[in-house]
Amino acid sequence: MLKGIPQILSPDILKILMEMGHGDEIVLADANFPSASCSQKLVRCDGIPVTELLSAILKLFPLDHFEKSPVKLMSVVPGDDYTPTIWGEFETIIKNNETEKVEIEYLERFDFYKSAKSSYAIVATGERARYANIILRKGIIEN
Repeated sequence: MLKGIPQILSPDILKILMEMGHGDEIVLADANFPSASCSQKLVRCDGIPVTELLSAILKLFPLDHFEKSPVKLMSVVPGDDYTPTIWGEFETIIKNNETEKVEIEYLERFDFYKSAKSSYAIVATGERARYANIILRKGIIEN
């Protein structure tokens, strides 16, 4: 056990977060996302809600404020009459963990998949909410 590290973060996730450099991206994927077929590195966190994982990761993980949008979400597919309430939860978690305003980019489904395939890692969660996929771009730690 270590002090100050959220218990929800496994050794595998901590290792990936440490390995990532400035500009690398990590995907937190919901239970419906094709995580295995999109990933180069896959970590399974079945049963863990994506919001809990996001909150824990952002306590340790700096977002890239040199980038216009260090956070990306998958847009609602045209014709799907659904409003993802989880996006509001994402925004609240980000605001609570960042001192600067963070702009969020919304990607079309297949553009999101393409971006996920080039990410450093994908964390497959047990999240069942629809459109609960989020990409985070790593920034730098400043003195």
